[in-house]
Amino acid sequence: MKKILLLTDFSSGYSRSLLRGIVRYSKEHGPWVFYRMPQYYRELYGDDGVVNWAKKWKADAIIAQLENINIKKLNRLNIPIIIQNYKERANTICNITGDYFTTGIMAADFFINRGFSNFAYYGYKDMIWSRERAEGYISRLESACFKVCTLNVSGRKDERWAYDAAMVSDWLISLPKPIALFACDDHFASQITETCKMCNISVPDEISVLGVDNDDLICNISDPPLSSIVLDVEKGGYKAADVLNKLMNKEIEHPVDIVIPPLRIESRESTEKYAVEDKYILQIIAYIKSKCTQHISITDILKFIPLSRRVLEKRFKKEMRISIYQYILDYRIELFSVAIIKKTDRTLVDLAWEYGFEDYKNLARIFKKYKGITPLKYRQLHRQVK
Repeated sequence: MKKILLLTDFSSGYSRSLLRGIVRYSKEHGPWVFYRMPQYYRELYGDDGVVNWAKKWKADAIIAQLENINIKKLNRLNIPIIIQNYKERANTICNITGDYFTTGIMAADFFINRGFSNFAYYGYKDMIWSRERAEGYISRLESACFKVCTLNVSGRKDERWAYDAAMVSDWLISLPKPIALFACDDHFASQITETCKMCNISVPDEISVLGVDNDDLICNISDPPLSSIVLDVEKGGYKAADVLNKLMNKEIEHPVDIVIPPLRIESRESTEKYAVEDKYILQIIAYIKSKCTQHISITDILKFIPLSRRVLEKRFKKEMRISIYQYILDYRIELFSVAIIKKTDRTLVDLAWEYGFEDYKNLARIFKKYKGITPLKYRQLHRQVK
């Protein structure tokens, strides 16, 4: 039986999902036994104490959080170590990390498709996961000729609940409205919604807020509930355990990064805002959402919008930056991509019909253009590990 020492608190939704994946792998390939070292032990005895305890327990491997760990001291144990990176990636050891840059791009595209022209980012400046999410977000928006208002703060992880409310208030008040605000994670996003309430700033009417991690507790305790980017964390934990197993079995000799990608956006009330002043365009968006599983034509829309087809299409593209047809297709593809992960007991053909696609072969071709892979491979890649 292999012994795994856990040197991380697993207090966040992200960390608990990671642990679920690790435990699932251990049940399938173990047996493994885990020991979660109490925080007070490390505070009392330091890293030397951790090393001595690991030797006494005869640990076979360690999963640790880089922020609080001295890698050089742990390496004296000469056992496999995987780091959940926090401030920076380690160059000489395996990292549980993320595709942070792409997460930022996903956030930017989400807000662009809602017609926003003003954008903001709130996060940590000295944490790699926050910094690279900001880089992806800003890069995508600047490529579309938008500017981003940023507020980046310094601090340790355990200080995230205690923030400078006065500074954040002043910043939020100064922002142009309406504005789309992407926060580095759900903790920071909840700070924004709390501060907005104190400042009588309406969410989402004045500030639309999006976080990362989809921590169910944090997102739903927020007022209004937070939209958040869902990460493939549990599968990442499973993959990390697989790498750890190979390290223990001497099947891997060099460091390997376990990269956790973003999956989708779980929309809640904090982003239920389209930055569109044209009442007809808002009516069209509402109509598309209510009828997205049915056949929708421009002719149908013209029945309740008192504009010519040419004027309608021109006004829609000006506000939303894409054509009506493209908007409908984008919306359906996103709904379908979520459904094929969640409704795994349904066939892809059935789901295609349900979401308004009559020709599955044509849908598969379009889906691959959007996502880079077929619907079947997308389902296999993103469904929970069994």
